[in-house]
Amino acid sequence: MPEGQAPHPERRLPTSQPLLLRAVRWGAIATVALVVVIGGSGYLIGGSPAMIGGAMGAAFSGVFLILTVGSIAFANRFIGSELYVAVFFGIVLGTWLLKFVGFIIALLLLRDQTWLDPVAFFIGLLAGVMVSLVLDVLVVVKSRMPAISDPSTD
Repeated sequence: MPEGQAPHPERRLPTSQPLLLRAVRWGAIATVALVVVIGGSGYLIGGSPAMIGGAMGAAFSGVFLILTVGSIAFANRFIGSELYVAVFFGIVLGTWLLKFVGFIIALLLLRDQTWLDPVAFFIGLLAGVMVSLVLDVLVVVKSRMPAISDPSTD
């Protein structure tokens, strides 16, 4: 380190950061498994259009889960900033808005496609949402979060 420069203070992340990263990891694993299961079931029940619809629905919900939790985990990296609250909510709400607009555009583009079964898409989407809710509950319940908040630097 050059002389005269102060060392960088150690950046302390919130105690919830490992929990968020665990949720991202399990969300990615569950998404891949759900795409395979729902896509395979769709193929057996309704052929290729149902397979594509089910797999896309499951993938959409998984990507949205990972984006939500990932944006919170990413925003936590700015905890030492004076503008942390503004940056945090800007990142999280910006990601939410991006997901919302992207989902509406995707639905408009996919609504009349013959190669896509809309019922299978809905079932895949619903299954993905249910799995993500169960994962969130399991990750939080099995975590060992302290009952007190993070120490302040004051």
